[in-house]
Order: sequence, then structure tokens, then C-alpha cells
Amino acid sequence: MKCYQDLEVWQKAMDLVATCYQTTAKFPKNEIYGLSSQLQRAAVSVPANIAEGRQRQHSKEFLQHLSIAHGSLAEVETHIQIAGRLNYLHEDQISNLLFKTAEIGKMLNGLRRSIEKKI
Repeated sequence: MKCYQDLEVWQKAMDLVATCYQTTAKFPKNEIYGLSSQLQRAAVSVPANIAEGRQRQHSKEFLQHLSIAHGSLAEVETHIQIAGRLNYLHEDQISNLLFKTAEIGKMLNGLRRSIEKKI
């Protein structure tokens, strides 16, 4: 199996982190310890868990970390929708971010299925 840095899903998750940080930089300053921080932490958790799981010794541990990454991805989506409801994001930003999270989610599912077939 590939190094975690070679996994396309990890690379796309890293891109999502950068996009989330760029996006939250434009949120109101009173959100620095609120929604901005929550969105950033959830986004960072996705590639971090992919990386940690990949470096584990057993496939079952990798699957567990992929599950955590998928949960964090749902958290990112929720924070994006909250930001939209608060009018911190425009519709095109919401659509772009949710497109990225959906793509990453599909890739996580595919990776999970691939690993499950091998064990």
C-alpha cells in the first residue's frame, strides 16, 4: 500500500484544509474562537486521521481512522452549512466546499471498501 502522502484522498483533504483556512480568515473576528476554530479543527482532522491510520500496523486500525476522518468530514459539512445560515459564506462558496467534501467522502468510502476486501 502507498505512503499516506501518495494517497489522492489525503492530498484532496489537505487542499480542503487550506481552503477552509482561507475561507475562515474572512469570517467576523468574533468567530475566531468559535465557528472559525471549529471548522479549522474538523478540516485538519480529516487528513490527519488518514495519515495516522495509514501508518498504523494493522488494516483494522486504518479502517477505524478512516471512520474518524469521515466523521470529521461530516462535521466540516455541518460547520459550512452553519456559516451559510449565518451569512458568512456566499452560495457559491458553500457549493464549492460541499462539492469538495462530497468528493473526499466518496474517496474515503472507496478506500475503506478496498481495504475491507483485502482483510
